[in-house]
Amino acid sequence: MSTENVKVYDAENMVVGRLGAKAAKAAILGDKVVIVNAEKAIITGKRRTVIEAFKVKFNIRTSYKPWRGPFHERRPDKMVRKMLRGMLPWPTPRGKEAYKRIKVYIGVPDQYIDTEKIVLEGAKYRSLTQKYITVADLSHELGWRNPEVA
Repeated sequence: MSTENVKVYDAENMVVGRLGAKAAKAAILGDKVVIVNAEKAIITGKRRTVIEAFKVKFNIRTSYKPWRGPFHERRPDKMVRKMLRGMLPWPTPRGKEAYKRIKVYIGVPDQYIDTEKIVLEGAKYRSLTQKYITVADLSHELGWRNPEVA
């Protein structure tokens, strides 16, 4: 992926839904979208409530062949990418093409260190004293173990 016509979003201290809506719209319009620092994105709500809601969702399997899925991601970058998929018209070819244009990374890869990152002021979580949980904390609670990102 070349770095010239790419929109690079920095997800640090941004609400996932607000960031995802802008990123999904850009992908639908034909831009390549890269989201860095996905583990530092924020999900608003009481910590315990958010964790319980995701645990309930993770227990959903098919009743007749549970080993066939659906499988739920625990890595922060894959969780954020799956959240973005929900904001796209996924079953249509247009939505699938847009989904292919979205890349999500933990941290900042070497090729995007010097790139100008887009910081959406409307997506930033202003009151960090309120209740929230980061995607990294949620992933850790759901069983993802990685010593580099914690």
